[in-house]
Amino acid sequence: MKRVCMVVPNRMVKGGIAAVVNGYRGSQLEKDYEITYVESYKDGSKFDKLLKGICGYFHFAYVLMFHKPDLVHIHSSFGPSFYRKMPFIYMASWRKIPIINHIHGADFDEFYVNAPEGKKAKIKNVYSKCNMLISLSEEWKERLSRIVPEDRIEIIENYSILHEDALEERMQRECNNTVLFLGELGKRKGCYDIPVVIAQVKKSIPDVKFVLAGAGSEADEDAIKKLIAEKGVSDNVEFPGWVRGDTKDKLLREADVFFLPSYNEGMPMSVLDAMGYGLPVVSTNVGGIPKIVHDGENGYCCDPGNVNRFAKGITKILLDGKGRKSFGEASWKIVKEGYSLEAHLNRIEQAYKQVLLMDV
Repeated sequence: MKRVCMVVPNRMVKGGIAAVVNGYRGSQLEKDYEITYVESYKDGSKFDKLLKGICGYFHFAYVLMFHKPDLVHIHSSFGPSFYRKMPFIYMASWRKIPIINHIHGADFDEFYVNAPEGKKAKIKNVYSKCNMLISLSEEWKERLSRIVPEDRIEIIENYSILHEDALEERMQRECNNTVLFLGELGKRKGCYDIPVVIAQVKKSIPDVKFVLAGAGSEADEDAIKKLIAEKGVSDNVEFPGWVRGDTKDKLLREADVFFLPSYNEGMPMSVLDAMGYGLPVVSTNVGGIPKIVHDGENGYCCDPGNVNRFAKGITKILLDGKGRKSFGEASWKIVKEGYSLEAHLNRIEQAYKQVLLMDV
């Protein structure tokens, strides 16, 4: 059995990368390959993060020396994540082990396009040591091809876990007038636009409830709550914090619409999660989102920042019972046919086989 060392965040980390990797644990992938997980990051204080990173490097070095893998699969993003993963890439390269770099980043302009030439050269040098980059969408493949040749980039989209019982429950119950957001509370996710949207939706649906489940910096959270108070819609908003497990499941079952007004994305796990529960989606036409949110079929795909269209879309879905159910069924069908965990893992295994056949 071939050995794979996977560099991952701690399973309790907030965000999409941990959500993706957690689906690998206990899956068919572990039956087909001997997987060793090396954790390189955790949430917490700067000291906690530093200690976790150092321990990750020592663990990785131990694996390379005494349990040499046939392949290294690194999950990375842009910004600080890029620099944290550099030592793993260099160490694997020194040991002549094939490397797959699974790119989950979103803000490409800040990371590369607008970067100084020295940083661009460093990024190219690091990525050139990877045998394959995994991109989350066609758009991101096109962007990454500015750094490495296109034939070294494979598109493997994220996946959804299907909850048919949740879909059936939603088809039978009355509308709760509940809109759910899951994710980082910050500007990139469009959260500063949400207060205006709430105010507009409230004009038609006074008892509408927006559940903003997530976490952000203290400054971002305070600013968003201040904007909500200024719009006079505080009674229409709940902030349950970052949710997972049963709490997250409950929110997804009780919601009527999923809302993600992002400005930058790859292929957001939050949207795929919501669609697996049979939720209509109102989101933006960035990254891989238009591949899964089909405008007028399972929700509305809008330009980032278009608060009027966000509000109109959400209002229309909440007020149209027949349309809401049709959209929900379409969401569930889209992920069932093309975005299952099984299909995703098959693509991962195909990538492994392709890289293992390469000359290192």
